[in-house]
Amino acid sequence: MKTIAKMKYFKSYGHGFIGVTLLAMLLTACNGSDNATLTQMEENDQKAVETPANPQEKETVMLKGNDLIDEQPSTVYYEIFVRSFYDSNGDGIGDLRGVIEKLDYLNDGDPSTTDDLGVGGIWLMPIQPSPSYHGYDVTDYRSVNPDYGTVDDLSLLIDEAHQRGIKVIMDLVVNHTSKEHPWFMDSAEGEDSPYRDWYVWAEDQGREPNGTSAASGSNPWHEREGAHYMAGFWEGMPDLNFDNPAVRSEMRGIGQYWLKLGVDGFRLDAAKHIYEDLATDKNEEIEAKNIAWWKEFRNSMNEINPEAYIVGEVWENSVASVAPYLDEAFDSGFNFSLAESVISSVKNERDNNLAFTLERTYKLFNTKSNGEFVDAIFLTNHDQNRVMSQLESNVNHAKMVVSILLTLPGNPFIYYGEEIGMLGAKPDEQIREPLKWYQDGAIKKGQTTWEESIFNHGDGSANVEMQLNDNNSLLTHYRDLISWRNEIPELLNGDIQYYDTGNVQLCSYIRRTQSDEVLVVHNLSGKVQEIKLDAESGSGEHVFAEIIKTNHLKTSLDENILVIHPFSTVIIK
Repeated sequence: MKTIAKMKYFKSYGHGFIGVTLLAMLLTACNGSDNATLTQMEENDQKAVETPANPQEKETVMLKGNDLIDEQPSTVYYEIFVRSFYDSNGDGIGDLRGVIEKLDYLNDGDPSTTDDLGVGGIWLMPIQPSPSYHGYDVTDYRSVNPDYGTVDDLSLLIDEAHQRGIKVIMDLVVNHTSKEHPWFMDSAEGEDSPYRDWYVWAEDQGREPNGTSAASGSNPWHEREGAHYMAGFWEGMPDLNFDNPAVRSEMRGIGQYWLKLGVDGFRLDAAKHIYEDLATDKNEEIEAKNIAWWKEFRNSMNEINPEAYIVGEVWENSVASVAPYLDEAFDSGFNFSLAESVISSVKNERDNNLAFTLERTYKLFNTKSNGEFVDAIFLTNHDQNRVMSQLESNVNHAKMVVSILLTLPGNPFIYYGEEIGMLGAKPDEQIREPLKWYQDGAIKKGQTTWEESIFNHGDGSANVEMQLNDNNSLLTHYRDLISWRNEIPELLNGDIQYYDTGNVQLCSYIRRTQSDEVLVVHNLSGKVQEIKLDAESGSGEHVFAEIIKTNHLKTSLDENILVIHPFSTVIIK
């Protein structure tokens, strides 16, 4: 195994100062112990970690000095809003059999083909019965929304996905139910209800019905039959009472039920809101209760499938707020701050020391998780304005954010429609519009029509059919970058090390496994950039000298001089 030296530090004081400032901002919410942990980790040697015998296991390898190679074996996931995806029965609503019909679009299971996206996992947004179009207010946790099909249809989807090498994770919404859930309807009948204590009633607990929810920013108390129940997001989603052991037991059983059915894991909605302090969103005691519950949940899931993938929605820009959830609770927490950083950097066409900050973030995550975390990276999701709208329909910028996302460590998540550049901005319905399969707005087999498209309509709107065979399309760019990722072990599984080119219009970093490394360089600008790579440009004795991937034919590397063309990416070995 090659010995790898400590990372190269910045060539310019100004560049380094900006990076340190950004890191300080990122870690603003760290408490004293978190800062001490990070500092000690950077300054002190750590003991070597034995390499696992199973090559699929996450590998953390201590090398020369303080340099830690912390591999993150990864899978590209595709987030599906089933209602908007593909309609198998002609009712205008997407369904599970529609997802089955389009699995080959996502991954046909044949690595030699190039006409599928090549993803390795799908995330199904809520598929359980609900009175709402979105499904985040559940009325039956052990069933499937009849609009989408049946439990048997889900079982078939899981089987078909697994045959193609696709994992299936599903949204699990346990913070709250629908107000139409039988539990809540019974609970609202009065204090004698056996489900009364399954929810939080102000009068029963001797509390005043006032305060502010961190979830909605408004008073979470709502009146029902002369009493007030807590519903942090809105009155139709009453919060469950996780101080009640029966509630926790039921939710553990629900998770186990879906794992037994074959689901590969969960995306956990509103993970930081299970317990809430209505006076502040920064209560350490409340945070500790949240984390304790998720550890309890994780341990219960391990009884069924220790390999189940659990990713939590902890909507925080502070990495110090996310890190504690990686300690024997979640495998991943969505990296919201990284998403903002990638989009901002590309819009401004200037590197914002993304890799420098990310490298140090991962040191904190590694410490908190004992080396077990895998990052969950993304650009946007179902709660945010679509990335193409944020980028003002600039296709060059859209391709660059994809190039960065798919060459970073962790599990990248792609929101359906991002691969063709769908537009969308709040309200929520308009960022969850039907995926367009056909040109000219044609309503053909499978096209969902449950909602009229406001952003994605007309002859020029983004659609799959128009982009499938266009070598310059955004869809082709996604397929190419995922193919690179699946082909190059360092992109698929490696960690990250900052690499300074001295050019702020280039974003660059090294991706490393225990056996090798590659240099990734992105030209964020509309101009040709020329730089000289260090004679000792890699780690240790490694010299980057050979281009193995580029999406611009004129990109060249000759005697350490790299010429990289506008809005392009190069991978160098």
